Amino acid sequence: MKKITQTLVILMLTAFVTTTAGWFSDDNNQKQIKQQNFKVYTLKLAETWPSNFPIFGDAVKKAVKLAFDMSNGRLVIKIDSKNKHKAPLGIFDMVKSGQYDLGHSSSYYWKGKDINTLFFTSMPFGMTANEQHAWFEYGGGQELMDKVYAKHGLRSIIGGNTGNQMGGWFQEEINSIEDLQGLKMRIPGFAGEIIAKVGAKPTNIPAGELYTALDRGTINALEWVGPSLDLRMGFHKIAPYYYTGWHEPGSEMQFLINLKKFNALPKDLQAILITSMKLAAYDMLARSNHESAKNWASMKKDYPNIKIKTFPKSVFDKLRAANKKLLTKLAANNSLSKEIIQSQKNYLKKARAWTAISDQAYLNSQTQ
Repeated sequence: MKKITQTLVILMLTAFVTTTAGWFSDDNNQKQIKQQNFKVYTLKLAETWPSNFPIFGDAVKKAVKLAFDMSNGRLVIKIDSKNKHKAPLGIFDMVKSGQYDLGHSSSYYWKGKDINTLFFTSMPFGMTANEQHAWFEYGGGQELMDKVYAKHGLRSIIGGNTGNQMGGWFQEEINSIEDLQGLKMRIPGFAGEIIAKVGAKPTNIPAGELYTALDRGTINALEWVGPSLDLRMGFHKIAPYYYTGWHEPGSEMQFLINLKKFNALPKDLQAILITSMKLAAYDMLARSNHESAKNWASMKKDYPNIKIKTFPKSVFDKLRAANKKLLTKLAANNSLSKEIIQSQKNYLKKARAWTAISDQAYLNSQTQ
């Protein structure tokens, strides 16, 4: 009897190991789902980026895989890149209309749809990535973003941060504010409003068209991200001056969600979807820092002709003055803008005091 019992236990353990091994095998996921009679929910996602675009596109793929794995295959998300839908800056409308259930892009692209969307990517002279994430999660930022997007039938969730972005690639050196007069530059968001105020001519161009636009003189300068993505784009070949940042100290991408579709999902899948997006977002910040550090070292070694510059104080003074004036005007004309601006201002004051005595003090100590 004892031998029979031992044999049965061994057979049961073997069956369990075989079953679970098959379940966690990608090749067998769909087969196991069918055998369990799960209802599968399939969502369509449109992204601003081209197929296999590094870091940004990788964050989307990670969120999709996390959602699939955590739901045991009940939540399937299919990605359409800009190569397929042909509308890289049309994500807002496509998700709002229900053509797509989800999107991945940047909130400040939609300022023409709703001026209050531009505050949730990054603001010039504003919060760093760490400060901004704290504001989103604990300082009321997510609630304000919900307030802005809900009236469009949408929800926006953090979609991955680039960290502090570089100020851009310039074909000519910037020595004074006069050098920005008439300068044609690809720069989106509120920063575009600021440089327009000081005499430049901002424009917004999708990623895949940037090099050609700079090479052909359609623009004279551009900002993209930083070493994590810029080096592979080849901008240094035609614009040797690389300026440090001021305009996007912590640029957050976004996952857009059609609220009607989201509310139709079971509660557990709603939680899994949001969790997958946030995990992918935080991973993108780590990846961005890693790639920028790696590419910065490579750039300094392999491309010594790149000239690293910082705008003169006189230029920063003009940019800050323009920023202050524009924010004051926005707050006066729109009550929700005023609420968001005040929230960010208050949180930055609190968070920056701690950043100064923690990270900044530590970094300063390393140069002594």
